[in-house]
Amino acid sequence: MAPISIPTTSRLPSSLRIDAANPIVQKILNRLSRSSLLSISLDWLDENNQSLSAPYLLDDSDDDDDEQDDFHPPAHSLEELQELYAAMQTRKGSKREVVDRILDGDWRQGVSLYQLAMADFQYLYDHPTSQKWSAYRIVPLRTPSKDAEAEEPPKVDKESLTVPRFHPSSFLQNLQAQVLPDVKAHYSFERHRNLPVLLLRIFILDSPYNTNLAATSNGGDRLSSTSEASRTVYIAFPDASPHIFISKSQTVGPATAGESRSLRTLIIQGIPKALSRPRERYTLKSTSLSTRNLEELLHRRGSGRTSAAGGGWSIYADDRKKESPLDTVLPTPPLSDGDNPPSPKPAEGSRKRAASPATQRDERAAKRARRVAQARFGDSAKIDDGRGVERVDIIIEDAFPLERDQRKPISRSNEDGDKVAGPRNRVRRSIGGRRSQVEELLEREREADDRDEPLNQDQEEPEGSWRPNIRLTFHGAHVFAGIRQLVENGIIDGTRMPGWMTGEEGVTIGAVRHGRIRGHKGSGI
Repeated sequence: MAPISIPTTSRLPSSLRIDAANPIVQKILNRLSRSSLLSISLDWLDENNQSLSAPYLLDDSDDDDDEQDDFHPPAHSLEELQELYAAMQTRKGSKREVVDRILDGDWRQGVSLYQLAMADFQYLYDHPTSQKWSAYRIVPLRTPSKDAEAEEPPKVDKESLTVPRFHPSSFLQNLQAQVLPDVKAHYSFERHRNLPVLLLRIFILDSPYNTNLAATSNGGDRLSSTSEASRTVYIAFPDASPHIFISKSQTVGPATAGESRSLRTLIIQGIPKALSRPRERYTLKSTSLSTRNLEELLHRRGSGRTSAAGGGWSIYADDRKKESPLDTVLPTPPLSDGDNPPSPKPAEGSRKRAASPATQRDERAAKRARRVAQARFGDSAKIDDGRGVERVDIIIEDAFPLERDQRKPISRSNEDGDKVAGPRNRVRRSIGGRRSQVEELLEREREADDRDEPLNQDQEEPEGSWRPNIRLTFHGAHVFAGIRQLVENGIIDGTRMPGWMTGEEGVTIGAVRHGRIRGHKGSGI
C-alpha cells in the first residue's frame, strides 16, 4: 500500500531533495559562475555537511558495470571527489562541464534545499545588486488602556522606544504560523560575509506537503519535477537597528506577478506578528526607501549616526570628529576631491601671461560651485563610495506660485453657513489607466499623515491656485552623486536646490508639498 501524506503547516526540512532535472535547480545553478560552482561544491563535500548534502557514492563491493561506464562515473569516497573538484579549480574549463558533473553525476539523486540555499547566497555575494530591497521600520503599537480603545484599530506609540527581541528559532516558528497552510516554505539563516546584517532566505513551493508525496511516484524524500513553481524572498536584519529590509519576490516557474505581490504582502503582514508578544505589539512602516544597494540601506537605516545625517549633515556623522551642529563655530569642510590646490604665484622674472578677466571669472565660479556642492552634500554622494541609489521618484504637489494679492485661502460653508477652511487639493490624475505603485504608496502615506497632522492655517491653498501634475524620475548608477556633479559643474544652482535632491531625507519615493518632501515624514525619525 502506498504511503499517505497529510498536509501540514510545518516548514520544509533542509534535507529535502529536489530532482536534478527540476527547472528550479537548473536555474539556480546555471546563473552561478564556474568558480562559484566549484567553491560551493567543495563546501557541499565538507564532512560537516554530509547529513544535508551527501553526494552519490559507489560502494567498493558494488561492481555495477553500467555506472562505471557512465559519462560521469560515481566516485568511491569523499576524498576522491574533493580532489576532483580541487583539480577542476586549477585548470580551465566551461561552466557547462561543472553543471553536468553536479546534476548528472555526483548529485544525480537530487539536490537538497540546503544546497540550493547555499547556491542562492553565493549568487547574492557575487551580484550584490541582484535584489531590490525596501526598508521598513519596526514601530511599537500602543497598548489599549480602556475597553473602548480595544475595539478601535491599534495606534502607533510614538513615545515608546522599545525594540522587539529577536530569536531566530522563535521568529521562524511564529512566522510559519502566519503563512497560509497551503504554502510550504524553507527557511535558511546566514550571516553576511561583509556587512553587519543577518540574512533570512525564504524559499516557497506551491505544495501543502513536506514529504515524498509533495510529488510523485518516484518515492523517496524528494520533490519531483512537477513542482516547478517557486518564489524566493530575502529578509535582512541589520544589527542594532529598528529597521528590516525585505527583497522583491523572485519567481521561478508558472507563478504570476500578482501571486508574488500577494505573497510579499503576506510576509510583510506576518513579520510584525512574529515579532510581537502579549501586550507588546509591533507593526511595519514603510520608510519610502528602495534600492538594490544593501550597503546604502545600512548607511541610511543602520545603527550608525549616518541614518540621521544625510547630505551636508554627514560631516557630523564621523565618530572620530567631535563636531556638533550645536557648536557656535561651524566646521570648515575641505574642498571636494576634484578641487585643485592653489597654484603658486609666478616668479618676478617669469614671462607667463596673466589670465584674462573672463578666465579668472570662470575659475572663481567653478571653485565656488565646488564649495557649494561640498557644503550641500558634505561627505556623501561620492562616485566611489559604493552606496549608490539607482532610482528616485518624486511627485510635486505644490501649487503654482501666485502673486501676493491673489493669495486667498479656499473656504467652504458648513451646515450652519460658517466659513471654514477647505480640504487640501489632491494631485489630479489622468482618467483611466492603471495607478502606479508610487501613487498607491504615497496615497497610503498621505492618508496616515492627514490623520496625525491636521491642516494648518498657514498651509491653506490660495483660491484659484493651479496645481500642475509634475513627476520627476532620476535614473542612474548613483543618482545623488550625479546631482552632485551637476552642482559642481554649475549646471544646478546648489544654493537654491531643495534638500531632498542631496539625499539628506533618505527617501527614494516621496511627494513634495509646501516645499518639503513627505515620504513617510522624510527620514521617518
